[in-house]
Amino acid sequence: MSEGKLTSTGLEFFDAEHSADVVNARTAPETSARLREIMSVFINHIHAAVRETRLTSEEWMTGIEFLTKTGQMCSDWRQEFILLSDVLGISMLVDAMDHYRPTGSTENTVLGPFYVTGAPRCENGANICLDGKGEPLVVAGRVVDNDGKPVAGATLDVWATNDDGFYDVQQKGVQPEHNLRGVFTTDAEGQYWFRTVKPRFYPIPDDGTVGKLLTALGRHPNRAAHLHFIVKAPGFDTVVTHIFTPDCRYLAEDAVFGVKQSLIADFQKIDDPAEAERLEFTAPFWKVEWNFVLARCEDVGGNQRIPHE
Repeated sequence: MSEGKLTSTGLEFFDAEHSADVVNARTAPETSARLREIMSVFINHIHAAVRETRLTSEEWMTGIEFLTKTGQMCSDWRQEFILLSDVLGISMLVDAMDHYRPTGSTENTVLGPFYVTGAPRCENGANICLDGKGEPLVVAGRVVDNDGKPVAGATLDVWATNDDGFYDVQQKGVQPEHNLRGVFTTDAEGQYWFRTVKPRFYPIPDDGTVGKLLTALGRHPNRAAHLHFIVKAPGFDTVVTHIFTPDCRYLAEDAVFGVKQSLIADFQKIDDPAEAERLEFTAPFWKVEWNFVLARCEDVGGNQRIPHE
Protein backbone atom coordinates (compact mmCIF):
# COMPACT_ATOMS: atom_id res chain seq x y z
CA MET A 1 0.00 0.00 0.00
CA SER A 2 1.73 3.20 -1.20
CA GLU A 3 1.57 6.45 0.77
CA GLY A 4 -1.10 8.93 -0.35
CA LYS A 5 -2.68 6.64 -2.96
CA LEU A 6 -6.26 5.43 -3.32
CA THR A 7 -6.85 2.21 -1.40
CA SER A 8 -9.87 0.05 -0.65
CA THR A 9 -10.36 2.00 2.57
CA GLY A 10 -9.84 5.49 1.07
CA LEU A 11 -6.89 7.85 1.00
CA GLU A 12 -4.18 7.76 3.61
CA PHE A 13 -1.52 10.42 3.94
CA PHE A 14 -1.08 13.73 2.16
CA ASP A 15 1.07 14.10 -0.92
CA ALA A 16 1.23 16.89 -3.53
CA GLU A 17 0.21 14.72 -6.45
CA HIS A 18 -3.06 13.56 -4.89
CA SER A 19 -3.69 16.48 -2.53
CA ALA A 20 -7.26 17.23 -3.60
CA ASP A 21 -8.23 13.56 -3.41
CA VAL A 22 -6.81 13.27 0.09
CA VAL A 23 -8.74 16.35 1.30
CA ASN A 24 -12.02 15.35 -0.36
CA ALA A 25 -11.79 11.84 1.10
CA ARG A 26 -12.08 13.35 4.60
CA THR A 27 -15.63 14.59 3.95
CA ALA A 28 -17.99 12.57 6.12
CA PRO A 29 -20.50 10.21 4.45
CA GLU A 30 -23.45 12.00 6.08
CA THR A 31 -22.51 15.35 4.47
CA SER A 32 -25.27 16.73 2.26
CA ALA A 33 -24.86 15.83 -1.41
CA ARG A 34 -24.92 19.48 -2.53
CA LEU A 35 -22.30 20.61 0.00
CA ARG A 36 -20.14 17.63 -0.93
CA GLU A 37 -20.41 18.55 -4.62
CA ILE A 38 -19.58 22.24 -4.10
CA MET A 39 -16.64 21.63 -1.76
CA SER A 40 -15.22 18.86 -3.94
CA VAL A 41 -15.23 21.07 -7.04
CA PHE A 42 -13.76 24.03 -5.15
CA ILE A 43 -11.01 21.94 -3.60
CA ASN A 44 -10.16 20.30 -6.95
CA HIS A 45 -9.87 23.67 -8.71
CA ILE A 46 -8.00 25.44 -5.90
CA HIS A 47 -5.44 22.67 -5.61
CA ALA A 48 -5.06 22.57 -9.39
CA ALA A 49 -4.50 26.34 -9.46
CA VAL A 50 -1.84 26.11 -6.74
CA ARG A 51 -0.02 23.42 -8.71
CA GLU A 52 -0.37 25.21 -12.06
CA THR A 53 0.98 28.53 -10.71
CA ARG A 54 3.54 26.80 -8.45
CA LEU A 55 2.41 29.09 -5.65
CA THR A 56 5.05 29.85 -3.02
CA SER A 57 4.48 29.95 0.72
CA GLU A 58 5.10 33.69 0.71
CA GLU A 59 2.54 34.23 -2.07
CA TRP A 60 -0.06 32.10 -0.29
CA MET A 61 0.44 34.05 2.93
CA THR A 62 -0.02 37.28 0.95
CA GLY A 63 -3.33 35.88 -0.28
CA ILE A 64 -4.41 34.96 3.24
CA GLU A 65 -3.52 38.45 4.48
CA PHE A 66 -5.50 39.95 1.58
CA LEU A 67 -8.61 37.95 2.50
CA THR A 68 -8.15 38.77 6.20
CA LYS A 69 -7.99 42.49 5.46
CA THR A 70 -10.97 42.16 3.13
CA GLY A 71 -13.02 40.78 6.01
CA GLN A 72 -11.78 43.50 8.34
CA MET A 73 -13.03 46.15 5.88
CA CYS A 74 -16.62 44.87 6.15
CA SER A 75 -19.14 46.75 8.27
CA ASP A 76 -22.90 47.21 8.59
CA TRP A 77 -22.89 49.41 5.49
CA ARG A 78 -19.84 48.24 3.53
CA GLN A 79 -19.31 44.73 2.17
CA GLU A 80 -15.79 44.39 0.80
CA PHE A 81 -16.33 40.73 -0.09
CA ILE A 82 -19.25 41.67 -2.33
CA LEU A 83 -16.99 44.23 -3.99
CA LEU A 84 -14.37 41.53 -4.51
CA SER A 85 -16.95 39.18 -6.00
CA ASP A 86 -18.20 42.00 -8.23
CA VAL A 87 -14.85 43.10 -9.66
CA LEU A 88 -13.89 39.50 -10.42
CA GLY A 89 -17.09 39.05 -12.43
CA ILE A 90 -18.28 36.28 -10.12
CA SER A 91 -21.41 38.12 -8.97
CA MET A 92 -22.55 38.58 -12.56
CA LEU A 93 -21.75 34.97 -13.48
CA VAL A 94 -23.65 33.51 -10.52
CA ASP A 95 -26.57 35.82 -11.21
CA ALA A 96 -26.65 34.93 -14.92
CA MET A 97 -26.73 31.21 -14.15
CA ASP A 98 -29.29 31.58 -11.40
CA HIS A 99 -31.90 33.63 -13.29
CA TYR A 100 -33.31 32.15 -16.45
CA ARG A 101 -36.40 34.08 -17.48
CA PRO A 102 -38.65 34.14 -20.54
CA THR A 103 -37.50 36.31 -23.43
CA GLY A 104 -38.49 39.92 -22.90
CA SER A 105 -38.29 39.82 -19.11
CA THR A 106 -36.21 42.50 -17.43
CA GLU A 107 -32.69 41.26 -16.86
CA ASN A 108 -30.88 41.17 -13.54
CA THR A 109 -27.57 42.75 -12.69
CA VAL A 110 -25.46 43.03 -9.53
CA LEU A 111 -27.03 44.00 -6.20
CA GLY A 112 -23.95 45.97 -5.15
CA PRO A 113 -22.58 46.46 -1.64
CA PHE A 114 -24.64 49.52 -0.62
CA TYR A 115 -28.19 48.19 -0.61
CA VAL A 116 -29.80 48.64 2.80
CA THR A 117 -33.19 47.59 4.04
CA GLY A 118 -35.67 49.98 5.56
CA ALA A 119 -35.82 52.69 2.90
CA PRO A 120 -38.90 54.90 3.40
CA ARG A 121 -42.18 54.09 1.63
CA CYS A 122 -42.96 56.94 -0.74
CA GLU A 123 -46.00 58.11 -2.66
CA ASN A 124 -45.70 58.11 -6.44
CA GLY A 125 -44.19 61.40 -7.56
CA ALA A 126 -42.08 61.90 -4.45
CA ASN A 127 -38.66 63.46 -4.82
CA ILE A 128 -36.03 61.22 -3.21
CA CYS A 129 -33.19 63.72 -3.73
CA LEU A 130 -32.85 65.31 -0.30
CA ASP A 131 -29.57 67.17 -0.70
CA GLY A 132 -30.59 69.28 -3.72
CA LYS A 133 -27.51 68.34 -5.74
CA GLY A 134 -27.45 67.25 -9.37
CA GLU A 135 -29.52 67.58 -12.53
CA PRO A 136 -33.26 66.97 -11.91
CA LEU A 137 -34.66 63.74 -13.33
CA VAL A 138 -38.16 62.26 -13.47
CA VAL A 139 -38.45 58.48 -13.84
CA ALA A 140 -41.78 57.02 -14.93
CA GLY A 141 -43.08 53.78 -16.33
CA ARG A 142 -45.03 50.61 -15.69
CA VAL A 143 -44.50 47.19 -14.20
CA VAL A 144 -46.08 44.53 -16.41
CA ASP A 145 -46.00 40.78 -16.88
CA ASN A 146 -44.73 38.94 -19.96
CA ASP A 147 -48.13 39.37 -21.60
CA GLY A 148 -48.03 43.13 -21.10
CA LYS A 149 -50.66 43.10 -18.38
CA PRO A 150 -50.15 45.57 -15.52
CA VAL A 151 -48.82 44.33 -12.19
CA ALA A 152 -50.64 46.35 -9.55
CA GLY A 153 -49.10 46.62 -6.10
CA ALA A 154 -45.56 45.85 -7.25
CA THR A 155 -42.88 47.53 -5.14
CA LEU A 156 -39.82 49.28 -6.54
CA ASP A 157 -36.98 49.74 -4.07
CA VAL A 158 -34.77 52.49 -5.53
CA TRP A 159 -31.33 53.75 -4.52
CA ALA A 160 -28.51 55.76 -6.07
CA THR A 161 -25.45 57.88 -5.34
CA ASN A 162 -25.69 61.62 -5.01
CA ASP A 163 -24.10 64.00 -7.51
CA ASP A 164 -20.79 63.74 -5.67
CA GLY A 165 -20.68 60.00 -6.36
CA PHE A 166 -21.43 58.69 -2.86
CA TYR A 167 -24.26 56.69 -1.32
CA ASP A 168 -25.84 58.13 1.81
CA VAL A 169 -24.36 55.39 4.00
CA GLN A 170 -20.89 56.38 2.85
CA GLN A 171 -21.40 59.92 4.13
CA LYS A 172 -23.34 59.61 7.35
CA GLY A 173 -23.70 63.04 8.89
CA VAL A 174 -22.95 64.66 5.53
CA GLN A 175 -25.86 63.46 3.40
CA PRO A 176 -29.41 63.35 4.76
CA GLU A 177 -30.46 59.90 5.95
CA HIS A 178 -32.10 57.90 3.13
CA ASN A 179 -30.94 60.41 0.54
CA LEU A 180 -31.80 59.04 -2.91
CA ARG A 181 -33.58 55.99 -1.48
CA GLY A 182 -37.26 55.14 -1.56
CA VAL A 183 -39.79 52.37 -2.05
CA PHE A 184 -42.63 52.99 -4.51
CA THR A 185 -45.77 50.98 -5.25
CA THR A 186 -47.45 50.64 -8.63
CA ASP A 187 -51.09 51.69 -9.05
CA ALA A 188 -53.92 49.65 -10.58
CA GLU A 189 -52.46 50.21 -14.05
CA GLY A 190 -48.98 49.11 -12.97
CA GLN A 191 -47.73 52.69 -13.16
CA TYR A 192 -45.06 54.30 -11.01
CA TRP A 193 -43.13 57.56 -11.09
CA PHE A 194 -40.73 59.50 -8.92
CA ARG A 195 -38.32 62.40 -8.98
CA THR A 196 -34.58 62.15 -8.41
CA VAL A 197 -31.39 63.33 -10.11
CA LYS A 198 -29.56 62.08 -13.18
CA PRO A 199 -27.03 59.46 -12.10
CA ARG A 200 -23.35 59.91 -12.73
CA PHE A 201 -20.43 57.52 -12.84
CA TYR A 202 -18.57 56.97 -9.59
CA PRO A 203 -15.70 54.88 -8.27
CA ILE A 204 -16.42 51.90 -6.09
CA PRO A 205 -14.63 52.29 -2.74
CA ASP A 206 -10.96 51.86 -3.66
CA ASP A 207 -9.36 52.60 -0.30
CA GLY A 208 -9.42 48.93 0.71
CA THR A 209 -8.16 45.59 -0.51
CA VAL A 210 -10.30 45.56 -3.66
CA GLY A 211 -8.99 48.96 -4.71
CA LYS A 212 -5.41 47.80 -4.24
CA LEU A 213 -6.12 44.71 -6.32
CA LEU A 214 -7.59 46.80 -9.14
CA THR A 215 -4.53 49.07 -9.10
CA ALA A 216 -2.21 46.06 -9.25
CA LEU A 217 -4.18 44.75 -12.25
CA GLY A 218 -4.09 48.11 -14.03
CA ARG A 219 -7.88 48.51 -13.80
CA HIS A 220 -9.92 51.58 -12.87
CA PRO A 221 -12.62 51.43 -10.15
CA ASN A 222 -15.38 53.33 -11.97
CA ARG A 223 -18.96 52.18 -12.30
CA ALA A 224 -21.09 53.31 -15.24
CA ALA A 225 -23.82 55.79 -14.26
CA HIS A 226 -26.96 53.98 -13.09
CA LEU A 227 -29.99 53.80 -10.82
CA HIS A 228 -30.56 50.68 -8.70
CA PHE A 229 -33.92 48.88 -8.52
CA ILE A 230 -35.36 45.86 -6.76
CA VAL A 231 -38.77 45.15 -8.26
CA LYS A 232 -40.99 42.55 -6.63
CA ALA A 233 -44.59 41.40 -6.54
CA PRO A 234 -46.29 38.29 -5.13
CA GLY A 235 -46.16 35.42 -7.61
CA PHE A 236 -43.41 37.01 -9.70
CA ASP A 237 -39.66 36.50 -9.81
CA THR A 238 -37.89 39.36 -8.04
CA VAL A 239 -35.73 41.53 -10.31
CA VAL A 240 -32.51 43.06 -8.98
CA THR A 241 -31.37 45.45 -11.67
CA HIS A 242 -30.15 48.88 -12.82
CA ILE A 243 -30.95 51.30 -15.58
CA PHE A 244 -27.91 52.96 -17.18
CA THR A 245 -27.48 56.32 -18.88
CA PRO A 246 -26.49 56.01 -22.56
CA ASP A 247 -23.93 58.81 -22.45
CA CYS A 248 -21.60 57.44 -19.77
CA ARG A 249 -18.04 56.81 -20.95
CA TYR A 250 -17.72 53.77 -18.68
CA LEU A 251 -20.58 51.74 -20.19
CA ALA A 252 -18.17 49.38 -21.95
CA GLU A 253 -15.77 49.06 -19.01
CA ASP A 254 -17.91 49.05 -15.89
CA ALA A 255 -15.70 47.98 -12.98
CA VAL A 256 -18.09 45.20 -11.89
CA PHE A 257 -19.22 44.07 -15.38
CA GLY A 258 -22.80 45.07 -14.54
CA VAL A 259 -23.87 46.66 -17.83
CA LYS A 260 -26.23 44.77 -20.13
CA GLN A 261 -27.40 46.20 -23.45
CA SER A 262 -31.05 45.73 -22.49
CA LEU A 263 -30.62 47.94 -19.41
CA ILE A 264 -29.33 51.06 -21.20
CA ALA A 265 -32.18 53.57 -21.08
CA ASP A 266 -33.06 56.63 -23.16
CA PHE A 267 -32.56 59.74 -21.03
CA GLN A 268 -34.22 62.75 -22.66
CA LYS A 269 -33.42 66.37 -21.83
CA ILE A 270 -36.63 68.38 -21.48
CA ASP A 271 -36.58 72.17 -21.84
CA ASP A 272 -40.18 72.96 -20.92
CA PRO A 273 -40.47 75.61 -18.18
CA ALA A 274 -44.17 74.90 -17.55
CA GLU A 275 -43.59 71.15 -17.12
CA ALA A 276 -40.54 71.86 -14.98
CA GLU A 277 -42.58 74.11 -12.73
CA ARG A 278 -45.27 71.43 -12.38
CA LEU A 279 -42.60 68.99 -11.25
CA GLU A 280 -41.04 71.59 -8.95
CA PHE A 281 -37.91 71.50 -11.10
CA THR A 282 -36.04 74.18 -12.98
CA ALA A 283 -35.72 73.77 -16.74
CA PRO A 284 -34.07 72.00 -18.37
CA PHE A 285 -34.49 68.64 -16.65
CA TRP A 286 -34.12 64.97 -17.60
CA LYS A 287 -36.78 62.36 -18.14
CA VAL A 288 -36.61 58.60 -18.59
CA GLU A 289 -39.51 56.23 -19.23
CA TRP A 290 -38.78 52.68 -18.24
CA ASN A 291 -41.00 49.60 -18.03
CA PHE A 292 -40.13 46.56 -15.95
CA VAL A 293 -41.31 43.17 -17.22
CA LEU A 294 -41.70 40.57 -14.48
CA ALA A 295 -41.78 36.83 -15.09
CA ARG A 296 -44.05 34.59 -13.08
CA CYS A 297 -42.27 32.31 -10.63
CA GLU A 298 -43.40 29.16 -12.42
CA ASP A 299 -41.79 30.40 -15.66
CA VAL A 300 -38.25 30.88 -14.35
CA GLY A 301 -35.31 28.70 -13.43
CA GLY A 302 -32.91 29.11 -10.52
CA ASN A 303 -33.43 30.67 -7.13
CA GLN A 304 -34.42 34.20 -6.25
CA ARG A 305 -31.76 36.20 -4.47
CA ILE A 306 -34.12 38.29 -2.38
CA PRO A 307 -37.30 36.58 -1.12
CA HIS A 308 -40.75 38.10 -1.56
CA GLU A 309 -42.24 39.77 1.45
